[in-house]
Amino acid sequence: MARGGSAVAVLSFLLGLPLLSVLVAGEDPYRFFTWNVSYGDIYPLGVKQQGILINGQFPGPQIEAVTNDNLVVNVFNKLNEPFLLSWSGIQQRRNSFEDGVAGTTCPIPPGANFTYILQAKDQIGTYFYFPSLAFHKAAGGFGGIRVLSRPRIPVPFPPPAADYTVLIGDWYKTNHTDLRYMLDSGKALGFPDGLLINGRGWNGYTFTVQPGMTYRFRITNVGLATSLNIRFQGHTIKLVEVEGSHTMQTAYSSLDVHLGQSYSVLLTADQPGFDYSIVVSTRFTTKIISTTAVLHYANSAGKAPGPLPGGPTTQIDWSLNQARSIRWNLTASGPRPNPQGSYHYGQVPTTRTIRLANSAATINGKQRYAVNSVSHVNADTPLKIADYYKIAGVFSVGTISDSPTYGGAYLRTSVMGVDYRGYVEIVFENSENEVQSWHIDGYAFWVVGMNGGKWSPASRQIYNLRDGVSRYTVQVYPNAWTAIYMPLDNVGMWNVRSETWARQYLGQQFYLRVWTPSTSWRDEFPIPKNALLCGRAAGRRTRPF
Repeated sequence: MARGGSAVAVLSFLLGLPLLSVLVAGEDPYRFFTWNVSYGDIYPLGVKQQGILINGQFPGPQIEAVTNDNLVVNVFNKLNEPFLLSWSGIQQRRNSFEDGVAGTTCPIPPGANFTYILQAKDQIGTYFYFPSLAFHKAAGGFGGIRVLSRPRIPVPFPPPAADYTVLIGDWYKTNHTDLRYMLDSGKALGFPDGLLINGRGWNGYTFTVQPGMTYRFRITNVGLATSLNIRFQGHTIKLVEVEGSHTMQTAYSSLDVHLGQSYSVLLTADQPGFDYSIVVSTRFTTKIISTTAVLHYANSAGKAPGPLPGGPTTQIDWSLNQARSIRWNLTASGPRPNPQGSYHYGQVPTTRTIRLANSAATINGKQRYAVNSVSHVNADTPLKIADYYKIAGVFSVGTISDSPTYGGAYLRTSVMGVDYRGYVEIVFENSENEVQSWHIDGYAFWVVGMNGGKWSPASRQIYNLRDGVSRYTVQVYPNAWTAIYMPLDNVGMWNVRSETWARQYLGQQFYLRVWTPSTSWRDEFPIPKNALLCGRAAGRRTRPF
């Protein structure tokens, strides 16, 4: 981490902001990272594979930050194909140019580098980064992000003895290039070959605890295809945070973690000194696979006696009831000292209802997935950059309806327009027989309701308008719906996507263009001076240096 005039000057140069405006915010520290992205041999399931490493690591390095920190990440692409990183949950306030997805940011060419400028503005909690292009996520390149509260901001639990990141996910033994070819050919990937915990297979990772101490475990599902359940042999866990929100501190024997979701739990080492198993298993799958890590007591006398703890398998009601039990802690501080509940989200009138229905389809003889009948295809130029330069013909606003059409699916670059400062109700409708997991970049939203069956206006009668949790990724159960409220307070071009990675890759995503006629930097930053330009924007200049 660096402070002072040199760091301020670097940030001013890269963002293109006046030095005075950066000096005003100069109290926030800077954390500089240099990352080399390369291929390397990995053996997560005992079989040699080509993995994507960051500084030689799989998973990639942990990012440690504090609210409002500026993160300067210089990424060198040593792969043989273009590469991008995205930052799941980091809201990129006023700056979707840095979001790192195909619709916002030009890829880093092989042999080149790009410096991301991020700020954890008014955020706390558990997040992660991942490669967003070309099915690279199936090869690694992901890692955890912790954003801690500032020292003067109260946290609703004592400091833990240690803070552990737990990246769980399903895994294929097949290289990502072959998986990508299968999808491009219209074939299904099939069932994953195994599960990983922090990039390791069965009993491959150990967490050490001291008797009597309490530890924080930050759990994220970084997988491609399946919801997972996690449990700690002989221990209960207390939920304290979900994706940047402090929660009511409910105890659970196990926890469902859907694709792309993050949770923080506290575990007290209050059992006899043994080595206990941390068990992760698949949910809602006909075939159940599992893996374990080791919870090692420092005074361990060996393996804990007794069988591994069993968990839920295909029970949807169990998971739905657990999801409904997760509540916002109204009296706890968030990133600022005022209580989270001081924002009464349920009392704000909504300005628009958007209904989004996912579907599977065959288009041109190949498997595709769609939202409101539109299967998204990436344009030849990032949408945000085309929007900035007013390049015609790249995309059109309104190419996706704000309600289901129930017609045949078709291919289109899919962009929905919404107005800055609006307050929308979004209903995710799932008529398929598999769980969906939805993420919205640039935002957190309140989960106000979920239930089986079809949504109708009468469904609002069961909404939780008081203490629904605020988060950035939410599940939708089979033949069910989930409703959220979201304030449109972040101008930009934001990806709305399935976290089931094959579905995302094959079209179950679109972009939400949050627009204002204002050109004030108070509403949106201009394009960064170091932005890469590609497609129809190639050869243009960002702004004079």
